[in-house]
Amino acid sequence: MSGPVQQEPAYVLHRRPFRETSLLVDLFTLNHGRIGVVARGASGPKSALKAQLQPFQPLLVDWTGRSDLKTLTQADPRSGVRLGHGRSLYSGFYLNELLQKLLSPNDPSPVLFAAYIDALADLADNPDDVEPVLRRFEMSLARGLGYGFAWDQAMDTGEPVQAMAYYCYDPQQGILATPTDQARLTGLSGQILLDLAQGDLSSPRSRRLAKQVMRSLTDFLLQGKPLNSRALFAPQVRP
Repeated sequence: MSGPVQQEPAYVLHRRPFRETSLLVDLFTLNHGRIGVVARGASGPKSALKAQLQPFQPLLVDWTGRSDLKTLTQADPRSGVRLGHGRSLYSGFYLNELLQKLLSPNDPSPVLFAAYIDALADLADNPDDVEPVLRRFEMSLARGLGYGFAWDQAMDTGEPVQAMAYYCYDPQQGILATPTDQARLTGLSGQILLDLAQGDLSSPRSRRLAKQVMRSLTDFLLQGKPLNSRALFAPQVRP
């Protein structure tokens, strides 16, 4: 990944001050995955970059450089969605922090990039019902990281999940019929697992189980790293 890159679709995951007038920016890009860039002079009084380098703003960016930290040379904003305030905005920060902390640098995933765009649009359209959006994106991220699983199949037996049975969950294997030492959740209803396999998140029970499983997986992947965005949510809606 050397040489100049032009007109690359990107989103800002995180930015922070660097030296006196610059910014260090984590970008999620279509063809290059997560990359770090320095936006020189972006926090200066005459720079337009600071206003453009905002989370959830679609961008077309140019950069140069051969090291891991690139130099941003241009950022053109494109039309996009507005997340407003409250749950939808906090959920967007949660998605950004997951990507920032779990994606390896320079590992492109166009499918996950598309899932991220869809998630932002869904959050904007459904600001009072964010949980299904978060669960769908978490599953897309899990697949992109190699930890995807089927809700309706027990991985230890290869058998379909039965509605009247109970199962456990191991982040490294998926749904299991028999508990293991690594299993983080037990007593999972087969009927609810089958509902989730159909994408049904309409009931409180299915939402609660999906949240427990995906929370277990993300905590496993984070390996003790905190997610600061979780603190933005009220306890009853914390992802």
